[in-house]
Amino acid sequence: MEVLERASEFEQRRHVFKTTSERISASREVKSLILGINELYKESKDAALMDTMKRLTVIKRKIEKRLNGVPTV
Repeated sequence: MEVLERASEFEQRRHVFKTTSERISASREVKSLILGINELYKESKDAALMDTMKRLTVIKRKIEKRLNGVPTV
């Protein structure tokens, strides 16, 4: 259950990443948390785990949107 503790701590943290390296490390961290929770979900099929994964995915998408930037036309 260490993964769930790290996930809740990540959700509570401020999500202000000033540099690109901070964004990259945050994106990697949240990805590993999602994959870890997914392994737990495969065994238990607990709906609370799915909700946690969904919340983390929203955070991850916001970080990656900022990383990728605005597409040029």
